[in-house]
Amino acid sequence: VIRCRAAIAWAPGKPLSVEEVEVAPPKTGEVRIKIVATGICRTDEHLVQGCFPNAEFPVIPGHEGAGIVESIGEGVTSVKPGDKVIPLCTPQCGECNFCLNPESNFCQKSHFSETQNLLPDKTSRFTCKGKQIHHFLWVSTFAEYTVVPEYTIAKIDAAAPLDKVCLLGCGFSTGYGAAINTAKVKPGSTCAVFGLGGVGLSVVMGCKAAGASRIIAVDINKDKFAKAKELGATDCINPRDFKKPIQEVITEMTGLGVDYSFEAIGYADTMIAALASCNMSTGVSVMVGELDSGSKIPIDPTLLLTGRTWKGSVLGGWKMRECIPRLVSSYLEKKFNSDLLITHTLPFAKVNEGFELLRAGKSIRSVLLF
Repeated sequence: VIRCRAAIAWAPGKPLSVEEVEVAPPKTGEVRIKIVATGICRTDEHLVQGCFPNAEFPVIPGHEGAGIVESIGEGVTSVKPGDKVIPLCTPQCGECNFCLNPESNFCQKSHFSETQNLLPDKTSRFTCKGKQIHHFLWVSTFAEYTVVPEYTIAKIDAAAPLDKVCLLGCGFSTGYGAAINTAKVKPGSTCAVFGLGGVGLSVVMGCKAAGASRIIAVDINKDKFAKAKELGATDCINPRDFKKPIQEVITEMTGLGVDYSFEAIGYADTMIAALASCNMSTGVSVMVGELDSGSKIPIDPTLLLTGRTWKGSVLGGWKMRECIPRLVSSYLEKKFNSDLLITHTLPFAKVNEGFELLRAGKSIRSVLLF
């Protein structure tokens, strides 16, 4: 058993509490990781506020981390102590029908099919003050040490800087892949991106990398426009500057609507606006943002009847265990610069300060260092 620090959410809506926790050794098929760095993602905020589906408290949040293998359980063959790894919030068991389908990045072991609040044997490896603490998506990167199933980790290049590539565990991969893999943005096309947080700006980077000729960035926070243009946006618009719905503004700007639109916020009304912003025949709208648990979207079916395509995207469509090592290699080869998304680097003890920056719209990505 290792004793270390972790940030615990004891109840929804409360600040995280940095505590000493006990982390049990890995069982068969499990890996214990020393987390070096972790990003603060909007999904962690959903969890902390009690809006994440089927979450249980107390829980250790965090799902965008990078670290080093400390020890392995019986039967683990893909990693060894000392390896650099990124834990994955979407598993890839390699055995279910989805994993065996080359066109799918879903896995039946993910939280969409069964909860990931406890490890697969339905027990926790975390205790604090004599109480069992729940895992989050099996990764819980807001702990100095965490235990995960082997099929939720990707071994990465030993040269990778963990304080930078941790973003590839969720935010960057999700947005970049939504453009490259899910929408399959074509050269010369037009795009609209709703929401300029870490994920939305990664969508902008993906659209640019795919050769889009026009990228319209949409946000109510004008402070994010400079970064959006630095990353490839050609136009930046604030819905509050117009008296008409933003989908009408985008349609007028482009003539027919964009070829591809992306919603990276997680609100029903912006998802409908994004869908209506793409052209009515061949337009593709990708849902990237995560709605609060229990949300419903009222939809006019004629938006789809004329031919629009509405798609969802989880973690950018990447088969994570296979693709994350390749993305890390692309990062090292400077094929993209995800470092531009990191606006704050904080010591782990300032985890609540990182959340305040997120809520205030003052950060794109804060990275916590242990």
